[in-house]
Amino acid sequence: MSIKYESTRSNIKADPSEAILKGISSDGGLFVPESFPSLELAAIMDMDYKGICYEVLSRFFHEFEESHLRKIIDLSYDKFNTEKVTPIVSFDNLNFLELYHGPTLAFKDVALSILPHLLTESAKIQKVTDEIVILTATSGDTGKAALEGFADVEGTSIVVFFPDEGVSMIQRKQMTTQKGKNVQVLAIDGNFDDAQRGVKEIFSDKAYNESLKATRHILSSANSINIGRLVPQIVYYFYSYVESVKAGKLKAGDMINFTVPTGNFGNILAGYYAKMMGLPVNKLICASNDNNVLYEFFKTGEYNRNRPFLKTVSPSMDILVSSNFERLIYHVSGNDKVFVKKSMDLLNSSGTYKVDDEIKDAIDDNFYGNYCSEEDTLTTIKDVFEKYHYLMDTHTAVACKVYGDYVKATKDETLNIILSTASPFKFTKSVYEAIFGPSDLDEYLLIKELSDKTGTPLPVDLIEMCGAEDLHKDVCTFEGMKQSITDFLNRQV
Repeated sequence: MSIKYESTRSNIKADPSEAILKGISSDGGLFVPESFPSLELAAIMDMDYKGICYEVLSRFFHEFEESHLRKIIDLSYDKFNTEKVTPIVSFDNLNFLELYHGPTLAFKDVALSILPHLLTESAKIQKVTDEIVILTATSGDTGKAALEGFADVEGTSIVVFFPDEGVSMIQRKQMTTQKGKNVQVLAIDGNFDDAQRGVKEIFSDKAYNESLKATRHILSSANSINIGRLVPQIVYYFYSYVESVKAGKLKAGDMINFTVPTGNFGNILAGYYAKMMGLPVNKLICASNDNNVLYEFFKTGEYNRNRPFLKTVSPSMDILVSSNFERLIYHVSGNDKVFVKKSMDLLNSSGTYKVDDEIKDAIDDNFYGNYCSEEDTLTTIKDVFEKYHYLMDTHTAVACKVYGDYVKATKDETLNIILSTASPFKFTKSVYEAIFGPSDLDEYLLIKELSDKTGTPLPVDLIEMCGAEDLHKDVCTFEGMKQSITDFLNRQV
């Protein structure tokens, strides 16, 4: 089966390699598959993570030769620090799918370890010889994972923008210490939504893209707006289901729920794509923090970003414009490109749009949304540690609390998997103080303290990184993003 991709906003179509290479459609829309391939559970029950990964990716990316795709998968996941790429840890009715055992300690590694290889292979398929410039906005984790994946990859450069005051100390340090002759990291004087809006506007600026083309550069993206980033995330939904069957928690064919801490909506959308492929998903539970624009949508059917932007202890979810929600609206509206474009134009101009009851009902059939306050986030970290001696980060705690609220509200006893999206050591100060109370030590010094007091092993190289020199110190304005990219590329010549 050969799947092509189409824009959410017009009739623009693309082959897989073209969609991966472009990252975003020239009309500002996102590429989505024209149809969903099926994946039979019986065919993957005896497979490991890499085997399931091949079965998923080969169905979406038909242009890639089997030998090349299997080699890409091997190269991507050999650098994870656990025997299983995404292990499950269970306590009573809590099942945590740990997605943070890659090189940057966050779930983004699962997809961003593979995306550079998909991009360079796509360039070969498309016979592109221009340098690929990866342009990425990050709320904390995508940036480092993308930098790690693309650093010194031949034929590519990467520019990452992050909100100057909107990431944890560890997230910032991971980015600002990044080595590589082809990397540039810039703090932006604004929040994540500003960075993301700036990146989208640069992609849709035809004159600027033409000027880049004249110097033999083309833009692409490592954000979850890139279909090559989104599809690999489907894999761990199937994998966790298979592992649950093997562990005797499910019988093949039984329904399952997933609870996902959600910001840009890419991670949970991958679960929806898995369901469209045949995974028996009952409910996708969307967990927000106090920036609860998605919760309000699930309640009212109106998406409204006109609210204060709050800085929380779960900064990777501090987002008011969830880009991948556009893809969901496209699918549940019956692929209504006109409606999607009108809605996204309204979101851009007035900050709000509303869906009709039919679309709202279609979303409600698949999703449940709720949110967790700052106080409850910290309390959940403490409660779970004291009960199970299990350490989780702030984002996972949001999901854990929302899952508990879901069970209380619905009495649904379907087996649930909580997606644990980051190492607790990426948010050391918040996690430490949630359990042990206020501390005057800074986040770097608290890392070893948290490890010693909880008996939780430290991630390799984390202490060494904390003492490394900052190589990227520049801050730019929203208006200066474009010029910053140009200046960086000129220095590369």
